[in-house]
Amino acid sequence: MNVGIFTDTYLPQLSGVATSIETLRQQLERQGHHVYIFTSTDPNAPERIDEPNVYRFASIPFVGFKERRVTYRGGLQVQEISKELNLDIVHTQTEFSLGLFGKSVARALHIPVVHTYHTNYEDYTHYIFNGRIIRPGSVGVILRGYTHGLTGMIAPSEQTRSQLIDYGIKVPIEIIPTGVKVLHTDEEDQSVALREELGLSSDTPIVLSLGRIAFEKNIEAVLESFAEILEEMPEAHLIIAGDGPAESAIHDHAAALEIMDNVIFTGYVDHEKAYSYYCLADVFVSASESETQGLTYIEAMTGNTPVVAMHSPYLDTVITNDNLGTLVSDTDELVEPMLKYLTAAQNEQTIGDPNSRTNILHEIDERTFGQRVEAFYQEAIAVYHEEDIEEAENADAEYARIFSRRIFKNRRND
Repeated sequence: MNVGIFTDTYLPQLSGVATSIETLRQQLERQGHHVYIFTSTDPNAPERIDEPNVYRFASIPFVGFKERRVTYRGGLQVQEISKELNLDIVHTQTEFSLGLFGKSVARALHIPVVHTYHTNYEDYTHYIFNGRIIRPGSVGVILRGYTHGLTGMIAPSEQTRSQLIDYGIKVPIEIIPTGVKVLHTDEEDQSVALREELGLSSDTPIVLSLGRIAFEKNIEAVLESFAEILEEMPEAHLIIAGDGPAESAIHDHAAALEIMDNVIFTGYVDHEKAYSYYCLADVFVSASESETQGLTYIEAMTGNTPVVAMHSPYLDTVITNDNLGTLVSDTDELVEPMLKYLTAAQNEQTIGDPNSRTNILHEIDERTFGQRVEAFYQEAIAVYHEEDIEEAENADAEYARIFSRRIFKNRRND
């Protein structure tokens, strides 16, 4: 297959969306498919010569969210390139500029278009003029408009799928969690060198928060919980790895709690180095309640690092054993499980059943992810080209009906 992925967010941006897209590209190419990325320009991106099959189009920072970008021109060029590439399917990963370009390409080439919904936008409307233009209640209206004409959608979790159904989305939705790299080589674990680089001794208890530093991630609650940890374990250190718009505020909050001597801010972390941070830590913690899936959680698990996080419909199906982590209902409950894992690491103890990782690691494996998306593409293409579907006003509804029938038939046969 020739697959066109249309996204406003791509490497070198550090985000779950960019990571998911790069993982998908690698896995589809591993299966012999040709993948072409249509994305925005980025001041930190290398020249195109270093990015085979990546096409970047002129963009500007998104209003109120300057780390992300939107393309403002290049529609005709996108059409010409897509035609030359003879795309078989379009996969959009954004509802904005390049997502709209992708839908236009699919219509022009008479090929199916599928979409992955990554972000719960109700948690992000405050970035756009403090929510005065797009309010949480408007998100469903926007999504219903965008999804018109899609052959199918991918949701990374049941939580996301349920939200889309609540919005009134009628397009068939398949749950396909984003996969991560499960099989790592010994050379990828540079945690010993990283400890030395950060000035930490081999027995220093480490709590890790890794990801984008934004207000919706609720890192303030992590800092407050860690301040309580220090009362029991004064030698412990908290590593906050990443950057983002709330970085200055988080610095100030740590200073106000008088814990800066035990908090390390690393700034931007290249994704290839993230695995070493997970291996370095004794426990990974997050107080975010805005995640649709949370790749950092499952990446931490591949480093054999337990996770302490908030309950969610997705994590409830993943973290089912103390060996994998502990989920809490309120940020006030973070301290006890964090101390539990730090103490166990200090005493070289194992918590829970380590064998419980086997099935979970298969489910979150990047190879499983790639295979499921490939099968989804094949179904979408088959449905789109059904001979009994004609170009008509009710075509979108017919696509949805047939695609739903195929999805549910496959589920019964699994």
